[in-house]
Amino acid sequence: MAGMGFTRVFVGGAFRPFKQIANRHLATAFKDEARSTVQKGADAMKQGADVAKRANQEVKNETASVADQAIRKTKVVGEKVADTAQEVAGKAKNTAQQTWESVKETTQKMKDTVKGKAEESTEAIKNNVNQGMNSKN
Repeated sequence: MAGMGFTRVFVGGAFRPFKQIANRHLATAFKDEARSTVQKGADAMKQGADVAKRANQEVKNETASVADQAIRKTKVVGEKVADTAQEVAGKAKNTAQQTWESVKETTQKMKDTVKGKAEESTEAIKNNVNQGMNSKN
């Protein structure tokens, strides 16, 4: 073969076709773009988590505030009910005392009336008996 006039020449180093180099640069660019997109997504998720955390804390604070207000209002209403019940009990006691006094007075009047009628009847009987005895004599 050496006689035919063809010689081979070897070039040192790796031979890379242009297409392979372009594909590697394109793949690196896609990889970098993917990393950037993933990072943006992670940042957005962190931001969303922070917003959710703040909203959750606001809901907790609002709920605690509403619960405190409800407790205070319940306490005030309870105190008013207790005061009203005490007033009603006092009025009932006064009414019972007045009723008892009225019953005692009425009973005394009835007793006095009955006693007076009994005394009148006794006097009338005595007078009738005396008149009857006087008329026989």
